[in-house]
Amino acid sequence: MPTISRRGLSVIGSAALILGSLVACGSGGGADSSAAIPTTGAVGGTVQFLGSEDPNVYQPMISGFEAANPGVTVKYTQVPFAQYTSVLRQRLSAKDSALDVFAVDQPDVASFAARGYLQNLDQIDAAVKESSVPTQHDVNVYKGTLYAAPLSTSDQYLFYNADLLGKAGIDPPSADPAQAWTWEQTLTAARKAQQSGATWGLILEQLSQYYQLQPLAESVGGGSGLDGENNLTPQVTNAGWTKALAWYHDLFSTGVAPRGVDSNSTSSLFTAGKVALFVGGPWDIGVASAAKNVDWGMAAMPYFAGGKRATPTGGWSLGINPASKLKPAALKFLRYASVDPAGNVLFAKNEANIPANAQALHQYLPTLSTLGGSHSAGAAAITQYDVSHTAVARPVSVGYPEFENLMDKAFSDIVNGTAADTALRDASQQISQAMRQYR
Repeated sequence: MPTISRRGLSVIGSAALILGSLVACGSGGGADSSAAIPTTGAVGGTVQFLGSEDPNVYQPMISGFEAANPGVTVKYTQVPFAQYTSVLRQRLSAKDSALDVFAVDQPDVASFAARGYLQNLDQIDAAVKESSVPTQHDVNVYKGTLYAAPLSTSDQYLFYNADLLGKAGIDPPSADPAQAWTWEQTLTAARKAQQSGATWGLILEQLSQYYQLQPLAESVGGGSGLDGENNLTPQVTNAGWTKALAWYHDLFSTGVAPRGVDSNSTSSLFTAGKVALFVGGPWDIGVASAAKNVDWGMAAMPYFAGGKRATPTGGWSLGINPASKLKPAALKFLRYASVDPAGNVLFAKNEANIPANAQALHQYLPTLSTLGGSHSAGAAAITQYDVSHTAVARPVSVGYPEFENLMDKAFSDIVNGTAADTALRDASQQISQAMRQYR
């Protein structure tokens, strides 16, 4: 998704689930997690950095930091995404001082902060708030305290196969976000395309993940799905959630979208020319560009008629281990990677990661538009508009990992035939039970 780059879409949710009771919030980390980090005096040493991305993704940013900060080096270690959360929790709960900085999936910030796994970063709160695009500050705040600094945000787009739409006599959607299609228009076009030869009319890349399906409910007033004090009360059975997920259920029950397909395989169906309309992220621009026999284009993610436009957001942030013995150097690296646009834009150099820093985003967007040649010409305008106007963040809640896992199960059940109201009702009951440990 989470959280998000394409990193193992099929394991998002299951890998993020944090099981076990929270015996005492804040009991897991170092006792000095709330103390300000010294910012004066000599800073040096080797900062140990843990993440799940390929080293090539972080290397430009690390090299830029080391060049600007002689005497400080950064050693990056990768853990595969499927194991990342469990490995990270083990090291943080053991107060492993050999770990200094780590990547944290933004929906997990609250859960990690409550367990004492994140250093208080209030001393850079103002700088993070001023430098970040909308939503990217608040998703890193738990109970009024900043615990992480944002690296990236994200967006979703409607990719279309121009040939399949053309055979059905359909003009492609405009790249102007102000002219985004409704889901109703999109479904009509998808059915016409199927009648004219498309194998599948419409597919959302992440078939049963909260990150991509949350905006459907948000578009018709359903909200994020969590509400109440500290976002611990499920709200997934209201009219908005029920309408959005009933519509989603019908995509599969009527054969517009396929059952029995893994989320990691959906983009390949589009690039094989079998799908007329496909909802995917910035990482799919490069994937689509490799399809030499598909004439494709991009438009804004649809919304429901009578509702509002809503798009996913969120990505990676950086946190500091409270047990670190190199906090001043770690903080310097974190500021470079997030607050400094020169550092933040380098996180997008080797992968389509949308910068969370507003100035870095402005620098990067022209590159995003050229990734797919003329096919992706509208990517910059869509992304800029969505980041500023339509992005909806996942809820900040200490119980988010449990919530996401249970919602993803409900989505999977809906895809496979369970009525939306039944699946959502069951999920609501299970979420209420799971959240009791945090009240």
